[in-house]
Amino acid sequence: MALKASDLSVGQVHEEQVCYDLSRTQIVQYAGASGDYNPLHTDEIFSKAVGYPGAFAHGMLTMGLTGKMLTNWVGDGRLTKFGVRFVSQVFPGDTLTAKATVKEIREEDGQKLVDLEVETVKEDGTAVATGHATARID
Repeated sequence: MALKASDLSVGQVHEEQVCYDLSRTQIVQYAGASGDYNPLHTDEIFSKAVGYPGAFAHGMLTMGLTGKMLTNWVGDGRLTKFGVRFVSQVFPGDTLTAKATVKEIREEDGQKLVDLEVETVKEDGTAVATGHATARID
């Protein structure tokens, strides 16, 4: 079911836990799906040798999990824009919650749109991705 303009108001927040206790297996599965086998994401020893606490998730995995929240809320095929900035690493064991805040409800070329500010945080409140999205609404 598509989101309706009449159900929205500026400042409204939608929040969803998108990952509970991220596993190394999920990170390796994402490496396989994406073809990105950078050792920072798959090799604990290498990651530590170059100064990180250990291997960490791909930024695009974090973005995908954030996108899951968006499409669960606004509906499939409704996003017209979506972009994030990666601001902190996500490590195995992290639990992520994604949040969208309504910034504007508008009409463009006869189409109703909602502009959203997005943020995904770890269980301790540390932001891992921040950005924006626009979606078509009814």
